[in-house]
Amino acid sequence: MAKMNAADQQLDITAEVCPMTFVRTRLALDRLAPGQTLLVLLTGAEPVRNVPRTAQEQGADGITRLLIRRGP
Repeated sequence: MAKMNAADQQLDITAEVCPMTFVRTRLALDRLAPGQTLLVLLTGAEPVRNVPRTAQEQGADGITRLLIRRGP
């Protein structure tokens, strides 16, 4: 389980909007060596749909994790 939580690189695109979410994710994937992992922090419906699709189109595989924070 500890390995699932460790990532080689992290990308925070929570402040980005499409198409920049796609562009930044694609660039980050391109910089990874084979076997390395990328943790992408995102928010909003559009990136949640598009970023996993982008990763799959680039030949990446992985697990989608969802972190939910309850508001006040």
